[in-house]
Amino acid sequence: MNSSQIKHYDYIFTGTGLAALMTVYKMVQSGNFSHKSIALLDENLKEANDRTWCFWNENATVWNSIVLKNWDSALFANANFRSDLDLKPYQYNQIRGLDFYNFVFEALSKQENVVFLREKVTDINELENHVFVGTEENRYTCDYLFNSIYTKEFVANQTKYPVLQQHFVGWFVKSEKEIFDPEQATFMDFSVEQRGNTRFMYVLPASKTEALVEYTLFSENLLPKEEYENEIQMYLKNLGADQFEITEKEQGSIPMTCYPFWKKNTKRVLNIGTAGGWTKASTGYTFKNSEKKSSQLVAFLAPSASLLMPSGSLKMSDFHKKNKFWYYDLLLLDVLYRHNELGSLIFSSLFKKGNPSLIFKFLDEETSLWEDLKVILKCPKMPFIKALFRVLFKKKIVSYKF
Repeated sequence: MNSSQIKHYDYIFTGTGLAALMTVYKMVQSGNFSHKSIALLDENLKEANDRTWCFWNENATVWNSIVLKNWDSALFANANFRSDLDLKPYQYNQIRGLDFYNFVFEALSKQENVVFLREKVTDINELENHVFVGTEENRYTCDYLFNSIYTKEFVANQTKYPVLQQHFVGWFVKSEKEIFDPEQATFMDFSVEQRGNTRFMYVLPASKTEALVEYTLFSENLLPKEEYENEIQMYLKNLGADQFEITEKEQGSIPMTCYPFWKKNTKRVLNIGTAGGWTKASTGYTFKNSEKKSSQLVAFLAPSASLLMPSGSLKMSDFHKKNKFWYYDLLLLDVLYRHNELGSLIFSSLFKKGNPSLIFKFLDEETSLWEDLKVILKCPKMPFIKALFRVLFKKKIVSYKF
């Protein structure tokens, strides 16, 4: 294929996960990119309900129409106490992956400047004036490329930053008995045996007899699948579910790390989503972080969409801004990486007497320094003091300036 046959786009997105679809949807909604050609490359058609996303919010969002269910109350528990959390003014929302995909693709299908290409990306090569993208079928070029294809080796082949996984197996179940409270989600239930890890149950009830029940760990290594499922079965039995039907299953593993993915960004290539460090490192939450990052990215790109601004005038490496919350996350991950058994104690100390709305605000990275201290000081002090000294003095993992 000669260069005259290679199709050129203004923007190419490699991978069509949450971050890519959110960003392109917001580009379209902004009205600033209607004259820009946009291609999304992915071998996956996104026709299955492959995941569930949850997030909390105070105000209505563009995703309200596809929220499956929301809750104003949540349960937090461990082996010693149970606490009913009043989430107001927040609500906790659940969205099915397939509903999100259908919502976004329906909107994008109406845009003449946006195309979806079902092709597997094999090569990305940045040149001086454009980016070359190869697939198993074709070759393309673009002014800017946004990559959401996660490269596990970047994180696995380094030792400077701790790496945990939020790994889980979930069952959508329908019980013969009424064992769930449809008005209350179970946020974290650490009453399950910890076995030297951070392990909890997570329950999203749809009715008195239906719920998504997940066994989740924040730890370094995954378990055999039967161990997750045995724990779910035991948990349901303890709730009183003698007979139940499994209507659907899901499983996943989300990297939890402060690895500086942004250092892989270049003049014309920006890593987004999990590949760009958009997942909240300390919790594994992705939806809310991607919501914020995608809005910031669209605003960042807006000047380059002007007909008066020449192509290539932006540097994608300028997009990322490190903040104090990255440092907080690094300390927590350092503690959990070295002492994974402390997870229940740490999260319990936050939720036993803490204000849920302040904790959510903190996890959303919207708190002042004074509010940060109100949250942080509820945690056990010594593990974090030791982690601080390790980071700053012994291993010199990072340098950070407020």
